[in-house]
Amino acid sequence: MAVLPILRWPDPRLMQVCDPVREGEDVWPLISDMFETMYAAPGRGLAAPQVGVMKRIFVMDVTWKEGERSPVACINPEITARADESATAEEACLSIPGVAAPVARPEWVRLAWTDRSGARREARLDGFWAVCAQHELDHLDGRVIIDHLTPEARAVLEDAYGDTA
Repeated sequence: MAVLPILRWPDPRLMQVCDPVREGEDVWPLISDMFETMYAAPGRGLAAPQVGVMKRIFVMDVTWKEGERSPVACINPEITARADESATAEEACLSIPGVAAPVARPEWVRLAWTDRSGARREARLDGFWAVCAQHELDHLDGRVIIDHLTPEARAVLEDAYGDTA
């Protein structure tokens, strides 16, 4: 396993829609490296385009910072249902260090994905699990947290990021 370099915004790869993983494609080494990179960062989620791989893969573990690991690798994930109600919370991103932005997201989502063993999975995700999955899915669709802001709020955040980058 290896810790991979994390791309920083505004790298153009962070604005691209990722390609699906083909059936039978060996992504085990990448997934292992992504977990190693996420834990070293230290983050709670990491999408393949953040390490320069334009594939529909993300990893997440929203509990490890509290002491218990619960790693999940999602290949070709998709939201199949979502709450009508939204909640807004500050989100940070490993690709935009030092910046947080308020993002409104559905309170829960039903996520379908293929796991590392090749099995198709589906689960309802609530709370921070839902936020993390939606954040990482945004990366697979070429979006980052600042894309959720008004043009005025985005300009302020971009200026602040430019001062720290």
